[in-house]
Amino acid sequence: MTGYKDCKLCPRGCGIDRTQHIGPCGGGSLPRLARAALHYWEEPCISGEGKDAPGSGTVFFSGCTLRCCFCQNYEISAQNLGREVSEERLGEIFLQLQSQGAANLNLVTGTQYIPSILRALEITGDRLRIPVVWNCGGYETVESIEALAGKVQIFMPDLKYYDCALSARLSRAPDYFDRASRAILRMIELAGPPVFDPRGLLRSGVILRHLVLPGHREDSLRLLDWIASTLPRDGFLLSLMSQYTPYRKLPYPELNRRLSSFEYNKVIDHALDLGLTRTYTQQRTAAKEEYTPPFDLTGV
Repeated sequence: MTGYKDCKLCPRGCGIDRTQHIGPCGGGSLPRLARAALHYWEEPCISGEGKDAPGSGTVFFSGCTLRCCFCQNYEISAQNLGREVSEERLGEIFLQLQSQGAANLNLVTGTQYIPSILRALEITGDRLRIPVVWNCGGYETVESIEALAGKVQIFMPDLKYYDCALSARLSRAPDYFDRASRAILRMIELAGPPVFDPRGLLRSGVILRHLVLPGHREDSLRLLDWIASTLPRDGFLLSLMSQYTPYRKLPYPELNRRLSSFEYNKVIDHALDLGLTRTYTQQRTAAKEEYTPPFDLTGV
């Protein structure tokens, strides 16, 4: 796997020397963080359920390799809000989240900082005893995923698009499905089938997420067809999300509204028709801005 000097950590393969310049992802050679705190709004097997839920120890990294125009974390993904920390400090943050009772260490959009994350995990060593979650947009190289083998127990990728024209228009990534599908197959091979602890919390495995976009349910249906025909049926959990929230005016009219119940229910029905029963769904009330945490450098 490459490092920061000739960066090819993500499929864009920019080759920029990030020890001297900021990459298109917004990253230099030190990890930049926007928040590190317990988070209670992930899937139940990640955050837990009820008043005694432990929460997920979530670290939000600034910048992004994908830059979707509709990103709900726009402040950090595109505007790069955050603070740089050393690899030693990053390791301390990991251990602090564990000491707060986190069920797992949830690393959000960390692809651009894989070398630093691996170093921080090396520093923590066997003091870190909770599973590590790789929470990503799916736009990964197989090489980067393989570099995480043995360090990450739970992969939680998005699978955003099937149609390359759609991914080109909304994320400037015409190769999205090709790259994401290969990376996700490798994640399933590395993590194995889902394994839970006695509390029902995931210890290892893959949660495959898909955010249903308003006006694009047909693309969601095509993705489900691919999932059902290609991925091992018991090799992953599926999470179909309805939480799309328009945060700013976009040049794509269909994205300037929330998802309708009709659109979301059609996607859920198709998943069930395909036999994808190990599936998390969301209530329509999930499409609220308060589900996005404040990026105020808490815990950094």
